[in-house]
Amino acid sequence: MSGHSKWHNIRLRKGKQDAVRSKLFTKIAREIIVAAKEGGGNADSNLRLKLAIQKARENSMPADNIKRAIQRGTGEVDGANYDEITYEGYGPGGVAVLVACLTDNRNRTVAELRNIFTKCGGNLGESGCVAWMFEQTGLIQIPGDKADEDSVMMATMDAGAEDIRVEGDTIEVLCRPVDLSSVRDAVTAADIEFASAEVTMLPNSTVRIEDSKEASQILRLLDALDDIDDVQQVYANFDIPDELMQAAA
Repeated sequence: MSGHSKWHNIRLRKGKQDAVRSKLFTKIAREIIVAAKEGGGNADSNLRLKLAIQKARENSMPADNIKRAIQRGTGEVDGANYDEITYEGYGPGGVAVLVACLTDNRNRTVAELRNIFTKCGGNLGESGCVAWMFEQTGLIQIPGDKADEDSVMMATMDAGAEDIRVEGDTIEVLCRPVDLSSVRDAVTAADIEFASAEVTMLPNSTVRIEDSKEASQILRLLDALDDIDDVQQVYANFDIPDELMQAAA
């Protein structure tokens, strides 16, 4: 499992669930709005919207919230217009960081990001400075106690899975973003419980961090970035040993 994935899972476990859910609903609603605006309100013909709705339902987002977000995206209900933009920078130890945002005020967002990067020992960079280090990939994470590698392989290979790997106590299924929905459906059809299914940015290489101070600084940077309402996702290419990750978190 990537360092980012480990950090994300630890953050959810230790966070106050009500607060986490409220913030998550805000981020998912924005994703639905933008998806509906770009591709229309019919999830059957809009893959991005379909995946966003699936994520909303998996996180118990109320149906009325989902419907209202779709209507805002299609223009049936008034609301803010969001621009989609990804910012890039470096964290402590030279770790590459991608910050995917949906914002109605770019000046506010970039000012907040620059301030956080600076406070946490990093720096906001120019467009393109680290994006080349990441690849967009469909990723499904399955707890190791819910299935075994062979059963996951049998269920997903014909649906579009490109790679299946075991990372610690998690089975990861990798696929093209366009195949995520069909692979997810195959996992569900096989009665295999999964923890998450999303299009993510996986690093092509990682930076090993073994200094406890740097590890703490990196996790503090990611936490602070993720707490910004305009931020949808944070990706980074660090590799922190499990014991150091737990201690720093």
